[in-house]
This record gives sequence, structure tokens and C-alpha cells, in this order.
Amino acid sequence: MLKRRQCLVFSRTIAIFAIKIAKTMYAKYIKREVADLNGTGRTQACYKMELQSMNFQQFVNLCHREGRMDESQILGVLSLVSEKLALCMAEGFSVKLDGIGTFNAKLGVRSDMLPDAFEEGESNRNAKSIMVNGVSYRADKDLIRNTDRKCTLVRGGESRLKKSPFTLEERIQKARDFMKAHMFMKVPDYVRLTGLSRSTAAEELRKLASDPSTGITSRGQRSHKLYILRPEAVK
Repeated sequence: MLKRRQCLVFSRTIAIFAIKIAKTMYAKYIKREVADLNGTGRTQACYKMELQSMNFQQFVNLCHREGRMDESQILGVLSLVSEKLALCMAEGFSVKLDGIGTFNAKLGVRSDMLPDAFEEGESNRNAKSIMVNGVSYRADKDLIRNTDRKCTLVRGGESRLKKSPFTLEERIQKARDFMKAHMFMKVPDYVRLTGLSRSTAAEELRKLASDPSTGITSRGQRSHKLYILRPEAVK
């Protein structure tokens, strides 16, 4: 019962800090040109906030000035929440902090190992080959509403889509040559080869892998997705 009350106090305290951080007078947004994913041939617009950096000490100072708490108390709460959050996620808990959001640990295969297929007869992974490689976060709706209510946006500029100097056929050939030399290819490799933006390169690779005539296919999922040559294209 005591632990539950302590967690509730920590959650409410951090929620107050999160609301305080949202009291910016204004924030700039950037209009970005993105590739068309619906086959209409037209690019689309999306909007992204122009971010400024705030380090840990600056955040603590802000909370100290506006939260009427000593810096030592703030540091103690933040350190304890960070430590217990990691412990709870490590034990398999999905942790929800009211006014902040929900935290979950993400698993993946270690970087020095290739992802395996989910097939009968495939070798089984052991625990040592799997690691926590990230944390997923879903913001609490109250935090989103508070941030929106306190946010005043002004236009900050535009960002145009990065176009490749190569034709599609040339990009496909570059991808094939790379995979012949290195066995497999990832999205960042294709970005470097073609000059496309990461999102455009990822979408184009997905389309190429779904078309047998390109000689390209894929293996794995998400951040562990690899692109390889089809067996008939290796010959």
C-alpha cells in the first residue's frame, strides 16, 4: 500500500513538471514535403515542430523555479522514478504514470546476430541473444491536451523532399550490386546509395521487395528488416 502511494505521489509530481515544461510562449513549426504513398503522383505536406534542446539540469532548474520545491527534492524524485521505472519494465510491467504516459520495454535480437525466420525447423533463440533495445512511450491524453492548450505556433520554414539523382532502374541496379558484395542491405545503406530520404527509401524498398521481377526480397521485421537477393537473382 505504501509503495502504491509513493508511486502515485511520484506520478503526480512528474505530471506537474511535464505541464510546467509546456509553458513556452511560442514554438516554431516546419512544413515538410513528403513522398506520396497513395500513387497519386503528388507530394504531400506534413508539419513538425522545430525542437530546442533542454538538458536535465535546465529542466530541474525550471521545476525548482516554478514548482516551489528544493532542487535536491526534485533530483531525488526524478532519480527514484527513473530507477523504479527501469526496474518495473525489466520485470515485464507496462508502467502507466497518470498525466505523463505509458512506458513499455522493447525487445530485439542483438546487433551481432541476424534475425531468424518464424519457421519450423529454424534454430531457437536463447535468452542471451535477445536484449532490451528500446522503450516505447505512449503519451497520456491529459499531457497532450495540456501541451496543446499552452502551445502557440508560428511558422518556421519549409523542408523540401530530397530527390535522387538516379532513375529507378539505376537505383535497383545499385541495390543489387550492393547485396552481391555485402550479402544483405538495410534502409540506411539504400539511403546512402540513392540519395533518397529515409522514409522514401524505406517505402521504395518495400515495393521492390514485393515485386519478384526486381530480384529483391526481404527478411525480418521493423528495425531488423534486411533486404537480400532472391535465389534466382544470385545466379
